[in-house]
Amino acid sequence: MELLGNSYFALFVIIALGFIVGRIKIFGLSLDVSAVIFVALVFGHYGVVIPKDFQYLGLVLFIFTIGIQAGPGFFESFKKEGRQLAGFASLLIVLASLITVLVITLFHVDPNIAVGLLTGSLTSTPGLAAAIDYTGSPLASIGYGVGYPFGVIGVILFIRFLPKILGSPVSKAEEEYKSVLNNQYPEVVKRNFIVENENVVGKSIGALRIRFMTKAVVSRVVHEGVAVTPSPETVLYKGDLIKAVGTEEALKNMELLIGPKTKQEITIDPKYDVRSVLVTNKEVVNKTIGQINLLQTYGATITRIRRAGINISPSPGSKLQFGDKLVIASSRANMDMVIKIFGNDQKRLSDTDILPVALGIILGVLVGKVSISLGSFAFSLGLTGGVLVVALILSRIGKTGPILWTMTGAANQLIRQFGLLLFLAAVGTGAGQKIVETFNEYGIELFLFGAAITLLPMVVAGLLGKWFFKMNILSLLGALSGSMTSTPGLAAADSMTETNAHSIAYATVYPVAMVLLIVCVQLITMFF
Repeated sequence: MELLGNSYFALFVIIALGFIVGRIKIFGLSLDVSAVIFVALVFGHYGVVIPKDFQYLGLVLFIFTIGIQAGPGFFESFKKEGRQLAGFASLLIVLASLITVLVITLFHVDPNIAVGLLTGSLTSTPGLAAAIDYTGSPLASIGYGVGYPFGVIGVILFIRFLPKILGSPVSKAEEEYKSVLNNQYPEVVKRNFIVENENVVGKSIGALRIRFMTKAVVSRVVHEGVAVTPSPETVLYKGDLIKAVGTEEALKNMELLIGPKTKQEITIDPKYDVRSVLVTNKEVVNKTIGQINLLQTYGATITRIRRAGINISPSPGSKLQFGDKLVIASSRANMDMVIKIFGNDQKRLSDTDILPVALGIILGVLVGKVSISLGSFAFSLGLTGGVLVVALILSRIGKTGPILWTMTGAANQLIRQFGLLLFLAAVGTGAGQKIVETFNEYGIELFLFGAAITLLPMVVAGLLGKWFFKMNILSLLGALSGSMTSTPGLAAADSMTETNAHSIAYATVYPVAMVLLIVCVQLITMFF
């Protein structure tokens, strides 16, 4: 069909058919967006070509948005689980390398082809570049071409079916992950108390250091029937009512310090107001609540921060992020000025600034090209690694001058999905062009070796991850795709969950796996 010669038309036909096929369920399972690559394989076999530029464009968009989303959680995860995840990645890479050594010694496969087979089975382009550099032979490319198609398909299928195989439903894993988040960020609630403790009567809120002592925020004080937004100078008298906001633990501390809780309601004085305010003003992003100094300047108090679906109890050291929703108590006279400080512009929140995306990807590409030489060993992050590392760092920084590196969830999801579809369609047609030809030329033997290098380490690592490392299935899926340096594998995991646990695990193990794979390629080349 002549229209399929038009790459743009063919691209969207593949995407449309991929979505249709991806919605078909067999035994309760479906491929979802991953089906795009299988449709692309068929089109590629019949000569339809999606240019490589689409592949690289999709790759950088997908990886950059993954890094931006995972960044804040990545650094915390690395501190807590970095050693475990690095050990997991090392185990998988070493197993794959040992199988490659067995293929060379037992089946007398040319070592140059074998190292290419290793990098193709783990879908690692930086690994292939290292193999070609170390061997100086084109045979590494042939091995890569044989191992790559199953490396792509095998990881996707394994990722898709692993939860079923292990009997670990993704929905249950999501609940566990959210439970862990809730433990890290306990639910913020509000409660009223009566001032009865003689030790606090006649003393000011500032002198009592209530925020420091209890970790709760006093949002309202009622004295002689008049409700006010308190300041550090507000003095507490016996019988006063106070409204406090914080975690259950913080409110228990408040009860011990102030007096018993009460169901008596505190009515809002007509002079005061409580509003939900969006942080859309770049000037306050990355500033702490203490730096903004609302209480001293406007007599206003931030009682709650809602971020990414989580309620956070604020403290003077809490840094604000773009898109945060703040609950603020203030006098009506000052509320408009307080709102202006934070922006509260819903339209601005929904807008997507492409400049940070473009600048971030440019930086990532440049960082990926930097080569570090350690004697005879040279290492570079490559395109994927460079963009991912830069995105993680920029997400952590949050803001540089007027440029915000963070993105709203909706914008991130749209760009990520678009990039993913471009990437899968281009990778699939490229692999589909060579799969039959390579099979005819080299027979089934090399394909089986490549399949063994892809599957066996994943099976062993998957079982150990579940039973020995005790990993949540979402983290396990991300760790597997990262250890296999498989972006399509990450895409498959990404389509299965709405959390970012898999992205954080992938971002943690990917650099470790990439470096270790290059080292193993060099060692195999040296000894064989």
